[in-house]
Amino acid sequence: MQDNGHRTNLNMFIEKCKQHNLKVTPQRISIHRAVIQSMNHPSADEIFQIVKKEFPNISFDTVNRTLLTFSQIGILKIVESFRGARRFDPNLANHHHLHCIDCGKIIDFNNENYDQLEVPRNIQPGFTVLNKRVVLSGICKECHNKK
Repeated sequence: MQDNGHRTNLNMFIEKCKQHNLKVTPQRISIHRAVIQSMNHPSADEIFQIVKKEFPNISFDTVNRTLLTFSQIGILKIVESFRGARRFDPNLANHHHLHCIDCGKIIDFNNENYDQLEVPRNIQPGFTVLNKRVVLSGICKECHNKK
């Protein structure tokens, strides 16, 4: 049985697809579910590896294009990445990221002070800021303990 959180995510997903005239197919539901259930800001390849177990004939290109479409219509976000493949984030709430420069892990965190950062005045006249996210890079605890 599905929990309420999954049903809420599925309902939001279906509604967003309908708003953008995007068919709700079993493959798209599977891709969406794989991203939602992932806890590590997955890459398109990681999602592809999960989805192809259910749909063996699905191509990497289909998964990648679907993820990009999902980001364009507001179902998920593309996460800034310092190395490797583009990563995706199903967490649409305002939050910030810690990036480990050794293993590539991305960790979500919240900070009200960062949420309230002022946009510099010299930027404001020629640029409309739609989103603010602070990204901190460093070494995670696991990598630090290995050294």
